[in-house]
Amino acid sequence: MSRIGRQPIAVPSGVTTTAADGVFKVKGPKGELTVPYNTELSIKKDGDNLVVERPSDQQRHRALHGLTRTLVANAVKGVSDGYTINLELRGVGFRAKLSGKNLEMTIGYSHPVIIEPPAGVSFTVPEPTKIDVSGIDKQLVGQVAANVRKVRKPDAYHGKGVRFLGEKIALKAGKAGATGGKGKK
Repeated sequence: MSRIGRQPIAVPSGVTTTAADGVFKVKGPKGELTVPYNTELSIKKDGDNLVVERPSDQQRHRALHGLTRTLVANAVKGVSDGYTINLELRGVGFRAKLSGKNLEMTIGYSHPVIIEPPAGVSFTVPEPTKIDVSGIDKQLVGQVAANVRKVRKPDAYHGKGVRFLGEKIALKAGKAGATGGKGKK
């Protein structure tokens, strides 16, 4: 049996769930999400927990079992706690600020880069070099954070750019002949 699929999902107080006809709906203090799932699987309430069950041990059902359980658990956590991904800017003069709901970044281009958040995602800028991407949908928050990072990925020689908080960048050595002395004539 799938190790992930058989784990029960704890439903916090204040969160309501319904599962019918291949659609799992969850509503909580932060919002409401729907997760489609295969109708061959079943999602049952067991006290304060949810349990995902599969009909057989076929390879297809085993694969869907763990996937469905994880998607349902992410939705439950999203509407109760939410998700946040932290990004940081590295580089001289690199900074970010909010203009309304939009994120405006100055990151070494001739123009500021403006990113508009999709519905359900919000930006906060606690410091000029830090960006927080928040929302209830884990997949959407991760995709928006990846899109922000893609605007200026960390370069391989100096590490300048947008990176996830705590991300390690393996820097290249650069030119072997760059010793700072004068070249041969």
